[in-house]
Amino acid sequence: MAFAATIRPTKTTSEHTPKSAVYPTKAELLKTLPPELSKLSPIRAWVSLAMSVGLSALAIGIGTLIPLSASATPLWLLYGAVTGTIAMGCWVIAHECGHHAFHPNRRIEGVVGFALHSILLVPYYSWAHSHAVHHAHCNHLEKGETHVPPRATSPLGQTTEQLKRNLHPVVFGIISLFNHLVIGWQLYLFFGATGGEDYDSPTSHFWNRKRNTNGKRRLFPETFNKWMVRSNLGLLAMVSFLIAASIQYSPLRVLCLYGLPYMVINMWLTTYTWLQHTNSDIPHFSNETWSWPKGALQTVDRPYGPILNLLHHGIGSTHVCHHVNSSIPHYNAWDGTNLLRQRFPELVRYDPTPIHKALWTIATRCGGAVYQNPSSKEFYF
Repeated sequence: MAFAATIRPTKTTSEHTPKSAVYPTKAELLKTLPPELSKLSPIRAWVSLAMSVGLSALAIGIGTLIPLSASATPLWLLYGAVTGTIAMGCWVIAHECGHHAFHPNRRIEGVVGFALHSILLVPYYSWAHSHAVHHAHCNHLEKGETHVPPRATSPLGQTTEQLKRNLHPVVFGIISLFNHLVIGWQLYLFFGATGGEDYDSPTSHFWNRKRNTNGKRRLFPETFNKWMVRSNLGLLAMVSFLIAASIQYSPLRVLCLYGLPYMVINMWLTTYTWLQHTNSDIPHFSNETWSWPKGALQTVDRPYGPILNLLHHGIGSTHVCHHVNSSIPHYNAWDGTNLLRQRFPELVRYDPTPIHKALWTIATRCGGAVYQNPSSKEFYF
């Protein structure tokens, strides 16, 4: 089935999900997606992997021909944008491995995910664990693992709201974009930025030191240490390779050839996750109102177009389906998205706003704290 033709956009998020919406049970929601959608095809998996890795290698090969000169700066910027955009597909394939949605052989799947994410300087096993927590507690103010906004009554929320009021919207939007797209991924990996209220802070994906958590939840249990070490060994191997390449060739060559695409990949990653989980009408829930179906449905499908959907395996246009059942591979998520929209047309969100406009709107309007609605007890920007 052709992926571009299977998705039938319904309403925009501004028209979606009334605050009094009746949500299905977890069983009802899962029942919408038949088991055959979770069936893995090794052939389609390898084809997707070959496309992303092959195109990335080709782009890097072309990059080796660009001279290291000031006059070639525009070529290097173009190289970084194109190569990073292509290589984001490798990130997505590793993401599927982390969900056991790539290959029926878990050992093969683990090797592929570990290799791809280590090359991209992602601590694979640590990320897979924290990401599973994110899926288990999506849009939960206390237990949510990422993209959890502060409450307006909290110290961080009060500070954020004060900045939002005092700064010009354009300045606030630029700061918000920089915090998310440029340094957001690193802040998340090193310090657990945007984690929920229940978690001990800072929470790092690289070390799991013993400390008094003062009653706070640990994101990584002590029994997880061996997997964190394995993740770090993959990163150490990649960093060693980059250092050796810098000695053999030059630090500037490695910075341009690897560093520029690396930055673009991270920008795509944070763009996707930010836009998937943030909008002015998306509620956040506390302990007294949260449920798994509510959290899973507070995600947004957006129009990235056929080229990006091909390169990035539809990660931004089928995200609601992914949160309902993360074991469904990307090539079946299009059918799953259709089924969910047909069964729950008022609950499955789709926002047709062009991506650049949506990004700026969210940066300027949704960068603050969330306030509680007294009637529904839900929290909104």
